[in-house]
Amino acid sequence: MRLRALLETDALGLRLLGGEDELDRSVRGVMTTDLRDPSRYLSGGELVLTGLAWRRDATDSEPFVRILAGAGVAGLAAGEAELGEIPGDLIEACERHHLPLFAVHETVAFATITEYVVRQVSGERAGDLAAVVDRHRRLMTSGPAGGGPEVVLDLLGSDLDLHAWVLSPTGRQIAGAGDAPLAGPVGATLAGHHLAATRTGRRAPHRAMVGGTTYSLFPIRNAGRGTAPASRDVRESVLSDWLLAVEADASDWPPARLDLLQGVTQLIAVERDRRDAARTVRRRLAQEVLELVQTGAPPAEIAARLRVAAPVLLPGLGTAPHWQVVVARVEWGVAEGSAAVAGGPVAQALLEEILVDPAVTGPDSADRIAVAHTGDEAVALVPLPALTAPAPAHDSGSDTAPAEASADEDPALHADVLLAAVREPLSAGLADDGRLTLGVSAAVHSPEGLRGALEEARHARRVAAARPGRVCAAGHHELASHVLLLPFVPDDVRRAFTARLLDPLRDYDRRHRAELIPTLEAFLDCDGSWTRCASRLHLHVNTLRYRVGRIEQLTGRDLSRLEDKLDFFLALRMS
Repeated sequence: MRLRALLETDALGLRLLGGEDELDRSVRGVMTTDLRDPSRYLSGGELVLTGLAWRRDATDSEPFVRILAGAGVAGLAAGEAELGEIPGDLIEACERHHLPLFAVHETVAFATITEYVVRQVSGERAGDLAAVVDRHRRLMTSGPAGGGPEVVLDLLGSDLDLHAWVLSPTGRQIAGAGDAPLAGPVGATLAGHHLAATRTGRRAPHRAMVGGTTYSLFPIRNAGRGTAPASRDVRESVLSDWLLAVEADASDWPPARLDLLQGVTQLIAVERDRRDAARTVRRRLAQEVLELVQTGAPPAEIAARLRVAAPVLLPGLGTAPHWQVVVARVEWGVAEGSAAVAGGPVAQALLEEILVDPAVTGPDSADRIAVAHTGDEAVALVPLPALTAPAPAHDSGSDTAPAEASADEDPALHADVLLAAVREPLSAGLADDGRLTLGVSAAVHSPEGLRGALEEARHARRVAAARPGRVCAAGHHELASHVLLLPFVPDDVRRAFTARLLDPLRDYDRRHRAELIPTLEAFLDCDGSWTRCASRLHLHVNTLRYRVGRIEQLTGRDLSRLEDKLDFFLALRMS
């Protein structure tokens, strides 16, 4: 806005005392001060409001005005409440430095002027930004991408002073403005807030507070799906849509600014569609390989398709990679009278996100992941760099693929870490009627091994499905133990077996707070070693012997016998 506009607004009660030739100056903001030297708080273009408390005598006006002029402020408005009228020395100093000076009537509060200026400046900036966004939208929809979401986020920062980030459904940063990335835990928490609010049907934007900072969360709908969002089951998209996180409270924003942010999300959705289209090639490669593997095609034919896939997924790779197979399944509960929701496309988009390193920012870090889907199941073909030396054993006891020449890193995927960073937000999106289970195969180095790897990953996923929780994963190493048998035990048999062994202990713990169940778990985990178990539980050995004796008395079992130890172990795993 221009300084001239202030005089044209009667409600502000301003009177011009000097600087009529400078009234076309632009006002970028407003600041109230009574400091003798406010330069550290000035950035240029402000209308400065002052009550003149800094002035003790006539010599104070010159340095004060000189500081304002040097900082490039637009004008000075002095209140008449303190001295009754504006001192002549201040008027003369403003004339010398060509600084427009206004008198503010004593009945007008500085807050009234501040509110008016902020409203006018924000409105004009929003209008300017809307025009730029509109031009950028037309550019992106008619030709190559004009710099991606970062361009729009930079505009929000420079024109509206809004810090914003584009986040994936798991909270991974897709884009951000400037050099201020959003911390990973903050992104995951915001994504969880957004998914939970979306599942409850709350209207966006959603408000969230993390670490004392308020954020407003706007969904970024995938514009290429064709069906209007209002007519879709929210579960079809909740786990795959991006979101825009803005560091501000949008609850009191005017409709014009909310409309502008909605326009920004639509613009980013165009870029999302463009990048999804580029992912089609990788998805088609995965689908072709999956069909060949499932139909028992000759290894030579599968190898030919892999040779085509390798340059796309690992550009510049000189030798054939190793491969791992990851299988994911998203299942939704079906309410009476409602239609079932297809889980395959949701699992496909979600698996593409899960397989990206959460520490990696940007939208293109999934370029080396090919995911197909069939029915409610998604299958990922993940290439690993060529491996030459055995890797060190993994802490979890899992088998590890051979490592690269730099044997200090194991490039293979591990089920126990894949979901660690995304479990919290995904659980919020799955709410109480959805479930994600995931299985990971061992690495294979030839087409002949893919059929077995696929079955291995599917079996591992079934093991994960037998566990409690909304988000569960299992790896190939678990298929070499008794755990493989547990998912196939009928539920009623499992319940009866665990109840017979563990219910007496649970009842005793409830009545006496004796902690017999934790003691049993620790005792078995320590392979029946009295010393190690007592040390882990911080108990005297005699106390531990008393507890174990009580367990044997209540259950009629003998924990010195292998058979009884195994029964207790299985009961704990199935409970």
